[in-house]
Amino acid sequence: MALHAEPSQPTRASPPMPSDVQVTPVRGEAERMQFIRLPYALYQSDPHWVAPLEMERRDFLDPKKNPFFEYGELELFLARRGPDVVGRIAAIRNPRHMELHGTKEGFFGLFECVNDAGITRSLLEAAASWLRQRGMNAMLGPANLSSNQDWGLLIDGFDTPPAVMMPHNPPYYAALLEACGLTKAKDLYAYELSSSAQPPEKVVRIAEKLRVRDGVVVRPVNMKDLDAEVKRIRDIYNSAWEKNWGFVPFTDAEFDHLAKELKTVVRPELALVAEIQGEPVAFSLTVPDANQAIRAANGRLTTFGLPIGLVKLALASRRINRLRLIILGIKEGYRRRGLDAILYLDTLRTAKRLGYVGGEISWTLEDNHLVNRAIESMGAQRSKTYRVYTRAL
Repeated sequence: MALHAEPSQPTRASPPMPSDVQVTPVRGEAERMQFIRLPYALYQSDPHWVAPLEMERRDFLDPKKNPFFEYGELELFLARRGPDVVGRIAAIRNPRHMELHGTKEGFFGLFECVNDAGITRSLLEAAASWLRQRGMNAMLGPANLSSNQDWGLLIDGFDTPPAVMMPHNPPYYAALLEACGLTKAKDLYAYELSSSAQPPEKVVRIAEKLRVRDGVVVRPVNMKDLDAEVKRIRDIYNSAWEKNWGFVPFTDAEFDHLAKELKTVVRPELALVAEIQGEPVAFSLTVPDANQAIRAANGRLTTFGLPIGLVKLALASRRINRLRLIILGIKEGYRRRGLDAILYLDTLRTAKRLGYVGGEISWTLEDNHLVNRAIESMGAQRSKTYRVYTRAL
């Protein structure tokens, strides 16, 4: 697996910074709420945007509630033209990334902006300046707040809503970033798969042969022993991704936090552990696409003190008919043995039995050819591309 970034392209002439725009760090709760609420205004006319819950966004940026802040730093910035907020960005320092990859790369993220390259440049320069002051020599992004969360900018596949825990943005964002000298570091792929898809007979035959030959046992996660299961899954996850481009292992606190968030939506039948001789060696997690329900709340669970959004979300939850395969990882030493095909097949069969029409497999690295070929062999079609950008500081 190639772990290098694509060669940099010639830097384009950057647009001038607009003199009537001010970019300042976020200070105080009022400005933090302006930061959180900006997308709700920018995306009013986008039929595919899913408004995140304000409550969740507040918690996400709260150092007391998000374990990322136990080691990571960030600064939030707002761009204003007169009294109007017209853009936002976060500068992010992740010492775990630097230590693992031996770089001095910082990140930008949570980027939102009106269609104005000058304002975009002002935001990027604010983030770059903050990172330079902390010794960074390059900037990657968008990262919200790391590769374990929202990662990359959507560059194609704008005609459908994002799956749960995946980013979405206007088509013009790529042009804004590229006009400011950012270039491609890596593309990430999402795939669409219908539960009615018929996997090739050869794939099924080989997978079943391997299941018998190696004594593979696939079981659902034991929700009654969740703490121990989370530890087993975390070990598989960190082993499976340790050599991937951009990967940073979860801390125990981060993984426990993610498990707590997903516990409310996970279906044990779709959280699968593969064991060989009793040892957990692979894991896949597929969850109902909660975005189908979240979009019904339009960002708020209560309005004028009434739980209107909560009721809408609860009703919409009953109509979720799509899934997202979020994680499929195999421990080092057990790859290229067909475990991925076995987990894909079992997930597909279960999804069909439970009445789901299909869903998304996301995301994969563009140069992870082994995984991409395995996904395509099941009949999946590439549906979206996300790009991680880079710029020297």
